[in-house]
Amino acid sequence: MGGVVLQKALADAGVCSRRAAEALIARGRVKVNGCVVTKLGTRVDVARDVIAVDGAEKRPEGQKAYFLLHKPLGVLSTAADDRGRKTVLSIVKTHERVVPVGRLDVDTTGLLILTNDGDLVYELTHPKFEHEKEYEAVVAVPGGWSAGLLKKALQRLEAGVNITTGKTSPAKARLIKKVGTHRYLVSITIHEGRKRQVRQMIDAVGMSVVGLKRVRMGPILLGTLPEGKYRPLTEKEIQLLKKR
Repeated sequence: MGGVVLQKALADAGVCSRRAAEALIARGRVKVNGCVVTKLGTRVDVARDVIAVDGAEKRPEGQKAYFLLHKPLGVLSTAADDRGRKTVLSIVKTHERVVPVGRLDVDTTGLLILTNDGDLVYELTHPKFEHEKEYEAVVAVPGGWSAGLLKKALQRLEAGVNITTGKTSPAKARLIKKVGTHRYLVSITIHEGRKRQVRQMIDAVGMSVVGLKRVRMGPILLGTLPEGKYRPLTEKEIQLLKKR
């Protein structure tokens, strides 16, 4: 028997899960070639049949694709820009229609995942799932600061600070090393995703950002991938993301 069952075709098109698709079919919200189909198990030819949900045509998505990019400075983490500025999609070359998972500021570098897996994008970007995002920041401190004041600033970050959108959730913050006169490399881990959040947090405790890079998202590490380069995620990395 040719074709695939209708509920699988809907799931493959990214409409919803198979179980949810069965409910749509039972409610008469799905049409095949202009005719309402309510029988579960109806088979369709996705290459020829026109499938619509509530009047909107649905086509199967392409093959799932997952990429890890080390976003460079000056590049927008968006799919397109109406001002013609360079975006991450001008770096990542693929036939699939991938999108960046969340955003990095134009002046922030580091780990950015791109995929066409809508379920994964939702989970990684929705605050309720609390996926950690770790950043390494080179910060400048006032000239009169002691080691004790730096330690207190990091403790304030861990407790949560007030930024323009309200108080942040508790974070993880630690000193990595001193990198220059009044400059330090610190690690900050958050699970929120507010606009310019890490920069605002650092400003809120009296320090300033010299450079900012995301080095981890959930279980995925940036590692030694050079700035401006990208690679496919490994099967193990994909499974680690989905396991959550």
